[in-house]
Amino acid sequence: MHNTPKTEWARLKSILGGSAGNLVEWYDWYTYSAFTLYFAPVFFPESSPTAQLLNTAAIFAVGFLMRPVGGWCLGVFADRYGRKAALTFSVLLMCFGSLIIACAPGYATIGVGAPILLLFARLLQGLSVGGEYGASATYLSEMAGQKRRGFYSSFQYVTLIMGQLLALAVLVVFQQFLLTEQQLHDWGWRIPFVIGAALAVAVLFIRRHIEETPSFQNAEKLAGSRVWRLLRHHPWETLQVVGLTLGGTVAFYTYTTYMQKFMVNTSGWTKPQATLVSAATLFVFMCLQPLFGALSDRVGRKPLLIGFGVLGMIATVPIMTALGSATGFWQGFALILTALIIVSGYTSINAVVKAELFPPHVRALGVALPYALAVSLFGGTAEYVALWLKQAGVESAFFWYVSGCIGVSLLVYVFTRDTKHHSAFRGED
Repeated sequence: MHNTPKTEWARLKSILGGSAGNLVEWYDWYTYSAFTLYFAPVFFPESSPTAQLLNTAAIFAVGFLMRPVGGWCLGVFADRYGRKAALTFSVLLMCFGSLIIACAPGYATIGVGAPILLLFARLLQGLSVGGEYGASATYLSEMAGQKRRGFYSSFQYVTLIMGQLLALAVLVVFQQFLLTEQQLHDWGWRIPFVIGAALAVAVLFIRRHIEETPSFQNAEKLAGSRVWRLLRHHPWETLQVVGLTLGGTVAFYTYTTYMQKFMVNTSGWTKPQATLVSAATLFVFMCLQPLFGALSDRVGRKPLLIGFGVLGMIATVPIMTALGSATGFWQGFALILTALIIVSGYTSINAVVKAELFPPHVRALGVALPYALAVSLFGGTAEYVALWLKQAGVESAFFWYVSGCIGVSLLVYVFTRDTKHHSAFRGED
């Protein structure tokens, strides 16, 4: 049966509504990373810039440790009570986390209480993002329909990157037009967190009016532990999600959240220069996601994943080595964009591939929990590993670490069936 224009419009409206919340979630999450260079001295005693970045990177990594908890709690919640309810609750948690950071006194005012407050806020945000990923990936995949599932699901990373771009845009506007360097260090870094909290409130109202997915409404309603059911009936698929994610998440966080600091701390760029090149490459990266997603609807998911794995293994060390000595804007832009084009083979379809592995009654949990575990162990620690190796005087070892992680995932891609042709959605559309 063909969709009528009305149902197709309802589908598009729901996808846009779900995506808007994802954008705000990731804006809040990345604002921490974008403004780290400014607020790191506020929360930690005077020390070297690298040591201050290490402290804030450690809290960034600890925030990731809550993501599996969020994936578990909100994944179960989404499979039991609906994707819509889980999406609404996750954005509420993010709002509270942003407000705490915006209002937290510095180390000079309350001593060790300052980094403790910062840590608590990041734990809340980690819980939120951990639940958001599984719920939104499942929601978009279920709303997309069979023929364009790769295309529509790619908008999860479009809005994820858009959130990061929005955080960088706020930083650029503040740096270039509104505030002095000293004002940004003193109090200006708090404003983006206030903006994030306000946007989260707006999204609460948007998500109240999106539709629930037919897949959830028609799914078998089961009693008992969904975690036990997931691990008992879908152990291989659960491990697949970890393997599928490992290399992609390390590469993604290396070329997005860490790259700004790398260009300042290693290549010797100014903060505004690093922010500008990050924003420019991320914008192109964002635009590529639907193109790669649409391509996967034609050729399958597996060719894109293998392309990322092979090219990522080969190109990572040369690209990172060249970036370490890059001096001009266009040289840095070309190198980072090349890396992000390669990473698009993973990011554009990672949500739909995972959703296509699981039946609807454990889909949100199956996508969220193993993904969050992999991101916490590898994506969330990428920045810390990079800075630790730099401080130890062996920064180039990090380049090989990224390449090795991609290589592990490549093995999983090779032995994974193409989920476009072997999808758990069969019969739901």
